[in-house]
Amino acid sequence: MLWLSELMLQNMEMESFDELAEAVKLKAREGEIFFRIDVKPPYRDTPENWEDKLEAAFSGDVSR
Repeated sequence: MLWLSELMLQNMEMESFDELAEAVKLKAREGEIFFRIDVKPPYRDTPENWEDKLEAAFSGDVSR
């Protein structure tokens, strides 16, 4: 299971929401099956619909 908080802790060098979304995509491609959003990303560029965007990144839905 991929926890958003763990991903951010393991990648403290990330500085933007886009980097986070790419990391989520990578983890999904590596075989993670479940994704839990347990914290809000602290980045300045975090959009209002950040949860939807991260879910889309994880599921591979590029339409969002």
